[in-house]
Amino acid sequence: MPGGKLDVKTLESWLWEAACKIRGPIDAPKYKDYILPLIFLKRLSDVFDDEMNELAQEYGSREIVELLVAEDHNLVRFYLPEEARWEEIAKQTTNVGEYLTNAVRTIARENPQLQGVIDTIDFNATTAGQRIIADDKLKELIDVLGRYRLGLEDVEADILGRAYEYLLRKFAEGSGQSAGEFYTPSEVATLMSYILDPEPGDEVYDPCCGSGGLLIKSYLRFQGKYGVDSSLEPLKFYGQEILPSTFAIAKMNTFIHDMEADIALGDTMTRPAFTTPEGSLKKFDLVAANPMWNQNFSQSTYENDPYNRFIFGYPPSSSADWGWIQHMFASLNEEGKMAVVIDTGAVSRGSGNMGRNRERDIRKEFVEGDFIEAVLLLPENLFYNTTAPGVIIVINKFKPPQRKEQILLINASKLFKKGRPKNYLPEESIKQVSDIYLQWREEEGTSRVITREEAAKNDYNLSPSRYVTQDGEDDTLPLEDAVVQLKEAEEEREKADAQLKQVLRELGVEIW
Repeated sequence: MPGGKLDVKTLESWLWEAACKIRGPIDAPKYKDYILPLIFLKRLSDVFDDEMNELAQEYGSREIVELLVAEDHNLVRFYLPEEARWEEIAKQTTNVGEYLTNAVRTIARENPQLQGVIDTIDFNATTAGQRIIADDKLKELIDVLGRYRLGLEDVEADILGRAYEYLLRKFAEGSGQSAGEFYTPSEVATLMSYILDPEPGDEVYDPCCGSGGLLIKSYLRFQGKYGVDSSLEPLKFYGQEILPSTFAIAKMNTFIHDMEADIALGDTMTRPAFTTPEGSLKKFDLVAANPMWNQNFSQSTYENDPYNRFIFGYPPSSSADWGWIQHMFASLNEEGKMAVVIDTGAVSRGSGNMGRNRERDIRKEFVEGDFIEAVLLLPENLFYNTTAPGVIIVINKFKPPQRKEQILLINASKLFKKGRPKNYLPEESIKQVSDIYLQWREEEGTSRVITREEAAKNDYNLSPSRYVTQDGEDDTLPLEDAVVQLKEAEEEREKADAQLKQVLRELGVEIW
């Protein structure tokens, strides 16, 4: 069995081989429905096995630990009966579908948090009297998926999200979803966790949590900083996700890390899940998110909002970027901080234009309120659903005194390494950028601190590349930003036409 952590290329080859084992019997978009629960089952089994081995060192033998854990399930973070462990599943050669289905249902019974998450697929199901996936195909699939260990030390934290992202991108994009809508590159999530730097007792929220990767990275950052110290108040995590299948992945992910997490299913923009008994939004210490960029929401979403979230203005229907940001801002407590990954155009669109521009006007309110703390420009080609670079906007309701009326701009566009199929931020770049932010320092060619007045002079354009230039940078307006601005201009023109017609009607002027 190969050792070491799975790199992206090996992971994708492994998943491709697994998918090939069930090609034919089911439609390609449904591959993930069968493969992911098995990967989760393998991950559960390996993590459980690691934990049992650790206890065996403490108590003297694995046999003693088996007896103790059978009597007291609280000795482990979750309990797997022997028949539901991967080692036993891999031995099955007959009635494989029935055995698998019974195994996942047994796990769900033993661990109520996983009911409706791991046990959603019947591996023994039939259609028109025929098995959907025959036992021999399931056996081949199990053999392939058993090739790698998936313990906590064997693979990256969000292995489930990474696997889901690949299967969705490779086989399920025809169903109308794009992987990049929910998956944040691991190194970007790590950078955000260093920026937010959670403290004991913090409540961390992601309103569009996808596979839960940003929440997990915050948890791992906390553990890396403080270790496993039972005297410290633990972090609490909250997430909401609109897609049921992705919601299940987030539940699996937070469960496997033994996180104190409340993951809700639903549409955050129209029905946020976390509210107070009085009906207002629950407030959090930290918010980390990567919403879908430039989403289209109708104006009624903003105009009829019962939570008073959009106090700085309504974004255009063509881009909900500043709608998402305002939801997150409204979800922060008075000393809260947030980091959001968003389209680069969100920090520059509308600046320098004559007349009114909704996004620029909302940015102005955030700058004048002294809430924007930093903007980090990321390299190109990090994200799976776009080659666009993206930015991380850091918003802080309680800036330290030395940062008042200042904004730190970091141009990290060149701090990447080439990868296949995507570029990535190496560890040294993550450290360099996070250190610049945490130490609030200027670095030639990489970062600069500007005043609120300078931002105003530049018409609230907060693009780091405007203030920290690097060789070979192109200032051409990206096509997607031009489209957003065009749609906003058309929307404003239609609104002006409607107002003009109303005035003419009131004056009795015939309208043709």
